[in-house]
Amino acid sequence: MHRDGAQRAGEDWLAEEVPVELRYNGEAFAVMMATPADLEDFACGFSLSEGLVAGIGDIRGVRVHARLEGHVLDIDAPSAVPSRHGDARLLPGRSGCGLCGSRHLEDVLRPIAPVVDGPRVGTDALERAQAALAGRQPLNAVTGAMHAAAWATPTGEVVLVREDVGRHNALDKLLGALVRDGVGLGDGFVLVTSRASYEMVTKTARLGVGLLAAISAPTALAVDLARASRLTLAGFVRPGRCVVYSHPQRLAGAGARD
Repeated sequence: MHRDGAQRAGEDWLAEEVPVELRYNGEAFAVMMATPADLEDFACGFSLSEGLVAGIGDIRGVRVHARLEGHVLDIDAPSAVPSRHGDARLLPGRSGCGLCGSRHLEDVLRPIAPVVDGPRVGTDALERAQAALAGRQPLNAVTGAMHAAAWATPTGEVVLVREDVGRHNALDKLLGALVRDGVGLGDGFVLVTSRASYEMVTKTARLGVGLLAAISAPTALAVDLARASRLTLAGFVRPGRCVVYSHPQRLAGAGARD
């Protein structure tokens, strides 16, 4: 390690990144690179946010098998789309690659049902959640290599956090945990420590969350989708500022950027 002009030997913590294979009813569907923690949440969140199952009740169970080369998630969901149509993703995904392996444009640009209006949130609640999130990321604190997705109440209280080397994975883990716990997804908002990409908006809107806030910027396609799906999208959430790109009615005192 080099610090202040001095060199010394030492130990450092590294983030885990392993192949995780998702199987539906015994059939391989996709391989994602992910952090091997909260994998049951990941399996449920991925299944729901990708539209592979209609609801959490369609998932009868998830079995996690640890192997030398990675992990296998066996998802028991007889009505899952991959089993009915053989719609497997043929290529392995990078860490949290939301669209890796999709074979058709139609698989990527699928329409999302409009989000029903949820509670109004003050911009001060976004700041409060952003400030609290830093202390709720134990894996990132020791590795500096993890993304996080958090669920917060309308007052900005952070009640649940999930971490992963991939931003999409962290979001899937969070959404899966919330649905498994029976949390009403119209009663709060999601805050992520990454940019807001098209896939992040898709996953959030598909599960009916009304507000997605990101510490970094959104992409142009993410903003287009947020506007079309009636999701409130905020970026650059920092102390004293944020930029609202769509449907500002859910944020008190906010105006949208054209």
